[in-house]
Amino acid sequence: MSNNKFNNLSNRNKGIYFIIISAFGFAMMSAFIKLSGDLPTFQKTFFRNLVSCLVALIFIIKHKESFFGKKENQKLLILRSTFGTIGIVLNFYSIDRLVLSDANMLNKLSPFFVIIFSALFLSEKINFKQIIAIIIAFLGTLFIIKPSFNLEIMPSLAGVIGAISAAAAYTCLRSLGGKEKHYTIVFYFSLFSTIVIFPFMLASYTAMTKVQLLYLVLAGVFASVGQFGITIAYKYAAAKEISIFDYSNIIFSAIISVILFGVLPDYLSFIGYIIIFGASFYMYLNNKKLDKLESNKPTLL
Repeated sequence: MSNNKFNNLSNRNKGIYFIIISAFGFAMMSAFIKLSGDLPTFQKTFFRNLVSCLVALIFIIKHKESFFGKKENQKLLILRSTFGTIGIVLNFYSIDRLVLSDANMLNKLSPFFVIIFSALFLSEKINFKQIIAIIIAFLGTLFIIKPSFNLEIMPSLAGVIGAISAAAAYTCLRSLGGKEKHYTIVFYFSLFSTIVIFPFMLASYTAMTKVQLLYLVLAGVFASVGQFGITIAYKYAAAKEISIFDYSNIIFSAIISVILFGVLPDYLSFIGYIIIFGASFYMYLNNKKLDKLESNKPTLL
C-alpha cells in the first residue's frame, strides 16, 4: 500500500490494517514457538522478548526516540509491561500443558475483556451492532477450535488469567494512544519482561540445539511484528471498533498449519472461517458508515 493511499484511510481502517498485521505476526510467533519443541516456558518467553527488545532498540536508535518515555506516562508503561509479561507467561504455560486448540480458545477471550475494560476505564461506548459482530466472531472460533474443555483446573485458569492480562495490557496501549512512540512502548515492555523473566529462565534452563535457538529467534522477530502492529493499531482506533479483526489470527494460524505441519482444517473449521470473515466484513461496512457520518458532520467555528 502506497503512502498516499494509506494516509487517505480513516483512523479506524488504519487500526484494522495494523491489527491484521499484528495477528499475522503473532500467528507466525506461535508457529515457531511450537517448532522449538519441548523447552521450558520461561526459556521460550525470555528469548522471544530478548529478540523483540533488540529489534525495538535498533528502531529507537535509528529514529532517535526516547528509551523509557515521558515521566507522566510511567504508570501506564509499567502497567502495560506488567500485564503483558503475565499474559505471555501464562499463555505459553497453558499452551505447554493443554491441547493447543483449547489454549488458543482461552487466549482468544482477550478481545472481549479489552472491550469490557475500555468501557469501564476509558469510557468507550459499545453499540449493539459491535456487540453482535463480536458474538458472531466468537461463535466462529468455536467451529474452528472445537474446544473440549475437559481440562485440569490450573492450566485452564492460567489461560483465562492470561487472556485477562493481555486485555489489560492492550487497554493500557489504547490509553497511551499517541502519548508515546510505538518504538518506545515496545522497547519498554520487552526490556521490562526480559529482566523480570531472566532469573526464572536461568533456574529452568535447558540446553538447546542450533535449530531450536533459530526458531526462538524467529519467534522473537515475528513477536516484534505483532507487538508493533498491536501498539500502532490501538493508537489509531478504539478497541471496540477493531478488536474483532484480531480473530484473523486464527485464519493465519490455519494457513500456517497447512504449510508447516501439513494439517488440513476440517469442514467445521471452514464454516468458522466463513462466519469470522462475515462478521469482520459486517464490521468493516459499519465502520465505513460511521466514517461517512462523521465526515458529514458540520464543523463548529
